[in-house]
Amino acid sequence: MTIRGIRGAITVDQDEPEQVRSAARELMEAILSRNQIADFDDVISAVFTTTADVCSAFPAEAARAMGMHHVPLLCAQEIPVPGSMPRCIRILLHVNSDRKPAEIEHVYLRDAERLRPDLKSAQ
Repeated sequence: MTIRGIRGAITVDQDEPEQVRSAARELMEAILSRNQIADFDDVISAVFTTTADVCSAFPAEAARAMGMHHVPLLCAQEIPVPGSMPRCIRILLHVNSDRKPAEIEHVYLRDAERLRPDLKSAQ
């Protein structure tokens, strides 16, 4: 097995704790499902970032609620680049995988689909 990174992003309508946790869970479930990751033992770590306008809850709380109790999780804030997509949550998941880099499915949901139109999962 090799360590692979899997990216994903999703947006929320409002910065409300339940929306943040729900969106983070939706994104994490989509990343795991599309990449056929069924065992959290294969997950090495996860980095969650939010834009500055999303600060009402830690998105990593969603992963803990899913059962990732032994996975190192980290939340951080994105660089506030002018004109960047607002109310966006991103995940970088590090996993043990037999998949080749081209077989990894990065997941972009809701308005975040516009971030990576070159990826098939963003179509």
